[in-house]
Amino acid sequence: MNLLKTGMDGAQTQIYEFEEFRLDAAKRLLTRAEGEQIPLTPKVIDTLLYLVRNSGKVIGKDELMREIWTDSVVEENNLNQNISILRRVFGEKPGEQRFIVTVAGHGYRFVPVVRPLTNVDSETEERIAHVPERMLSGRRSLFPIAAVSLLALAAAGAYFWFATRAAPDAHVKTIAILPFKPLVLENRNEALEVGLADSVISKLSGSEEIVVRPLSAIRRYNSLEQDSMTAARELGVESVLDGTIQTWGDRIRISAKLLRASDGMQLWAGQFDEKFDDIFVVQDAISEKVAAALKIRLSGKKHSTESIEAYQLYMKGRYNLAKGTPADLMASIPFFEQAIEIDPRYALAYTGLSHAYGVLGLAGDTTIRDVVSKAREAEKKALEMDDTLGEAHNTRCMGAFWYDWDWESAERACLRAIEIDPNNSDFHGNYAMVLSNTGRHSEALAEARRSRELNPLNLTQNAFEGQFLLHAGRVDEALIQLRKMSELEPNFWMPHMIAASAYIEKGLFKEAIDESRKEYELSGGNVYPLAAYARAKSGEPEAARSALKDLLGRSKTNDASSYNIALLYNSLGEDQAALDWLEKAYEQRDPKMTLLKVEPKWNTIRTQARFVELMNRMKF
Repeated sequence: MNLLKTGMDGAQTQIYEFEEFRLDAAKRLLTRAEGEQIPLTPKVIDTLLYLVRNSGKVIGKDELMREIWTDSVVEENNLNQNISILRRVFGEKPGEQRFIVTVAGHGYRFVPVVRPLTNVDSETEERIAHVPERMLSGRRSLFPIAAVSLLALAAAGAYFWFATRAAPDAHVKTIAILPFKPLVLENRNEALEVGLADSVISKLSGSEEIVVRPLSAIRRYNSLEQDSMTAARELGVESVLDGTIQTWGDRIRISAKLLRASDGMQLWAGQFDEKFDDIFVVQDAISEKVAAALKIRLSGKKHSTESIEAYQLYMKGRYNLAKGTPADLMASIPFFEQAIEIDPRYALAYTGLSHAYGVLGLAGDTTIRDVVSKAREAEKKALEMDDTLGEAHNTRCMGAFWYDWDWESAERACLRAIEIDPNNSDFHGNYAMVLSNTGRHSEALAEARRSRELNPLNLTQNAFEGQFLLHAGRVDEALIQLRKMSELEPNFWMPHMIAASAYIEKGLFKEAIDESRKEYELSGGNVYPLAAYARAKSGEPEAARSALKDLLGRSKTNDASSYNIALLYNSLGEDQAALDWLEKAYEQRDPKMTLLKVEPKWNTIRTQARFVELMNRMKF
């Protein structure tokens, strides 16, 4: 629903108060507390209204332009000018962003707490209008008690009316737990610093009352010079927990402070000086204090292990796992295995192990049977140990999807993970993958948007949103999304791979080759053969045949993806050879076969009987 077109019935008005300002939506008027009217053009008023009505949310530039200029196409500069005007009106200094925060690569977020007054009758509004503004600003004690009571009751009733009708997430709190920083650089333990933050994240997650940015979002903020307010703005959160950690001998000292992102006000601070064996007690205490300061309830999650040694090994595994490269994934596995040796009932360690093996099965060209069987075994163990663990159901979802090709089981597991932790960005993103590859595009894009709202800086999920748009046939929108991603993180390879595929669909083969080359360089040698595919389609079949010769040679030692070989035969127009290799990919359980239903490159053979049979066997 376009909020700018939402009208009010009869004598109702819409008034929003924030800081020293009042915005009257019905009169389209912005005033200061002392009654000063601030003249604004209609489009600037529209921009402010949309930001105010979505206070606390990150609003994309495309969304803002679409909602403000509903009947025309304008340049992004028009929106930038409106934002600049509002910042000058609010008295913001350059770079201050006290009212409107710029979220790099995404859009804007309106920071102040907005107090809505709605359903105020015209008589009450008239009385308010004639009360001297100085009496309504800060010195209410000068106003007759009876009149103050009347206004308070009217405002309270109006606020209750609005609050009970607001969007479900209108009052959701957001927080980021930054990696704890060392007081002494000598013998710095980054796994412990990030792991402590991860543990607090886990304690606070699982409630609909608060959105906690996940480890994948915060781990980049581990530099000693990191400013917590800058991190809060970039992460689009209302509060941030920042802290330091120091270990010596068998003792640990942790200091933490909870800050409000809008003005840096300290909401809570504490220091803990304990034996390292009591680190679980410290984690619980920090989580409880933060929850109390934010007036939320903890989810009641228990520790997955009581072994400090197993916990330390798990943190080292998580630290490597979060880096995401094949080498780091391999490095994480021994830590998870050692944690499990110490505590065979450590459910989280099993989910970490399953995740590491599962992603290795998807990364590059490798024999997948061994890693997949290990991933599935660890996944089952995790669910046996704790079936209330959202991470365990999430790994079950991905296993059922990528390797079992059991779409119904995958969906059930994803939904169960989301039910346990409704504000987990990764869970929504993985569910979006299941929906997209099975052809449920509108549902997939809705889940992808939710994932992005919960973690605007999740590079992988944001890149996949571009893929979902591509597979939904919205190629231009996909390229816009992927371009934003590349601007946000120029060194991330995935947007370039998906952009190469999108350019192929548009017949822009030079651009596809350029993007594929960037992807190859940034990924350290990923072998998805899109550059060769594009060359074949642009009239250079010898390039595809050279790449094909290499893949065929490697396939003799099971070191090449049969799906990729089929793709290159498809680029050369050799349909039967392409189908032969798709059959082999099916027999080898190649995870890329999950793309069969939605990958547009197969449209050239989609109606052939052998392809239709493959689709049936995959239950598409």
